[in-house]
Amino acid sequence: MKITVQAWRQNHRNAEGRFESYSVDNVSEDMSFFEMLDMLNNQLILEGKDPISFDHDCREGICGTCGVMINGRAHGPLSGTTSCQLHMRSFKDGDVLIVEPWRAAAFPVIRDLVVDRKGFDRIMEAGGYVSVSTGGVPDANTLPVSKKNADLSFDAAACIGCGACVAACKNSSAMLFVGAKVSQYALLPQGQVERASRAKNMVKQMDTEGFGNCTNTSACEVECPKEISIVNIARLNREFVRASF
Repeated sequence: MKITVQAWRQNHRNAEGRFESYSVDNVSEDMSFFEMLDMLNNQLILEGKDPISFDHDCREGICGTCGVMINGRAHGPLSGTTSCQLHMRSFKDGDVLIVEPWRAAAFPVIRDLVVDRKGFDRIMEAGGYVSVSTGGVPDANTLPVSKKNADLSFDAAACIGCGACVAACKNSSAMLFVGAKVSQYALLPQGQVERASRAKNMVKQMDTEGFGNCTNTSACEVECPKEISIVNIARLNREFVRASF
């Protein structure tokens, strides 16, 4: 099939950006979205033009590196799917795909579709860890954990930090990301040592990075490729209030 790609091109964060239109022929419906972009980039290179820069790594939906807006939706039209897992069978012959980077002040554009997401790394450095004693591996039943809490913690830990929640939020809030990271530790006994400082420090760093507050529209939950629940935002608020007293 034939696809028209209107891609955002921007040489660096201070340069003026613009959309450029490209036509891609012989696209197989079995291709992933990024394989289609690879095909387009090969075409551009043969024409002596600069290829489109975009983030990717594992291409298996687990690294959180990928992330673009496709026709106004984070990661594209499918729910619970990362950009790299999206296949061209989701589109029709002759479709026009508008591809642009995450739009958030806290995620400045580096080049084309690549944004600087180091703000997430600094939030994790502020409190996304647990204190552990080094030594041999303890027995599995040394620290009993209820199945309910274990399941909730695993659900929160599924967050890959891609930034779709920020891109989908009209206020560029990172509270779903921070809520998931705080929740995965707060629900387990291993996370109790830094429980109070974790919530306060991660929220403080989130504000320092320039992310907005929660808008309560649930857009983040809808666009999250791992379908992280906004219940984690409520838990983050409770943890922060608890730590403040």
